[in-house]
Amino acid sequence: MDDLREQIELLESSANLSTSINDVQKAIDMLTAAREKITAGMSACHPSKAPLTLAKLQDPFKKTMDAAQKDLKPIYSGLNKYGKALDKKFKDKPLPSAENDALSSHPSLINRAIAMHLLREGQFDVASTFVEEAHRHPPHPEPTLNTPYPSSKTDSWEQDLAEGTFNSENLQRQFADMYHILHELRNERNLEPAIQWARERSDILEARGSNLEFELCRLQFVCLFIQNQDDFMDDTPTGPLRAWNYARQAFGMFSQRYAREIQHLMGAMAYYENIEDSPYQRYFYNDSAWEEVAHSFNREFCSLLGLSADSPLFIAATAGAIALPYLLKMQSIMKERRAEWTTQNELPVEIPLPSTYHFHSIFVCPVSKEQTTDANPPMMMPCGHVIASESLDKLSKGARFKCPYCPTESHPRDAKKVVL
Repeated sequence: MDDLREQIELLESSANLSTSINDVQKAIDMLTAAREKITAGMSACHPSKAPLTLAKLQDPFKKTMDAAQKDLKPIYSGLNKYGKALDKKFKDKPLPSAENDALSSHPSLINRAIAMHLLREGQFDVASTFVEEAHRHPPHPEPTLNTPYPSSKTDSWEQDLAEGTFNSENLQRQFADMYHILHELRNERNLEPAIQWARERSDILEARGSNLEFELCRLQFVCLFIQNQDDFMDDTPTGPLRAWNYARQAFGMFSQRYAREIQHLMGAMAYYENIEDSPYQRYFYNDSAWEEVAHSFNREFCSLLGLSADSPLFIAATAGAIALPYLLKMQSIMKERRAEWTTQNELPVEIPLPSTYHFHSIFVCPVSKEQTTDANPPMMMPCGHVIASESLDKLSKGARFKCPYCPTESHPRDAKKVVL
C-alpha cells in the first residue's frame, strides 16, 4: 500500500485547486461585469458599445481560463497515476457467480436489514424513503436449493417497522436520543444526559449486571476532581472537595458492589497535589476514558432495545469483505484440482475474523476432529472429558466403554450435554 500512499501524497502536494477556483471566479466576475455594462448600454440606447465590450473581454477572459487549465494539469496527471497504481495493486478479478444465493428466497430479510441499518445510523429520512419505495415495489422471492418453494405472500417486515416490535417512529425517537447523548459525551464532554438516562433505567441495568451507571458516575467524579476554580463563576468548591461532595451523593447506591473501586477513588484524595505519581494515576490519566464510556453506553442502549451494539448489516459486510479473498483463492484452487465443495453448513477454509466477530463458542471433537453442531453436540463423560455425541455413540455402541483419554469406564447414558 506504500505506492498508493505515495501517489496520494504527490497528488496532495501538486493539487492547487484554490488557485484554479479563484481563476474561475475571476472569469465569472468578468462576464458578470460585461453583462451589466452591455445591459446598461442597451437601456441608454447605445447598443454599439456591446461589440466593443465583448472584444475587450476576449483576451483577459482567455488568459484567465488558460491559467485555470494550467493549474488543473498536475491534478489530472496525479489522478491518472493514482488510477494506474490502483489497477496495478488491485487487479481486476471477476467475482464468483452465485449459483445458489441463499438470500434470494428471503429478499424481505435484506430489506429489513437495510432499513434497520439506516435507522441505527440516524439516517431517518433515507430509511423512511426506503421503506416507502420497498412497499411500492415489493420483492419477489426466488426458489433456492434449501427453499425450493419460497412463500409468495408479503412478509411482515414493513409492518414490524410500522407498528410491531421495531416500530420505525419509536426507533427514530430512541436513536435520536442515543445520538444526542453520544454527541454530549464525545464532543461536549457532558456526562449529565447519559447519567440521567442510566439512572432512569437503574433497575434494568442492575439486573443485567451492567457497569454503565457506575462508570459514568466514576468519570464524573474524576472530572470534578481535576477541575479548577476558573471553570466556575461562583464560589462553588472545586477539585477534591467538589468531587467528595459528589461522591457522598452518588456513590451510596454502589457501596456494596463497587466498594473496592470507591475506596480507591477516595484514597486518591490524599494524593491530590501529586496524583500523577500516585497509585491511583490510572483513574485520572486515561486518554480513552470518554470513548470507553461512550462505547459502553452505545452497547447498553442497543441491548435494551434487543439489538446488537453494531449493525448486523455492517458486521455481515465487513466479515464478507475479509472472507472474500480467501474464498476467491479457494475457488481457483478447487477449479484447478477439479474438486467440488460438498459441505453445506461449513466454509471450505478457516476465515481469520477479528475476535470481536466471534459470536459463538467452537468445540472440535478430539476424537473425530470435527466441529460440533446442534445435531452433534459436545457430551461430557463422568470423568470430565468431552467428545462429540457421534464419537460417543461409535465408541460405546450402547454399552459401557473406556474413555479414550483416561482409564475411567462409563455408560453413554451417564454423559451430559455441554452448552458452550
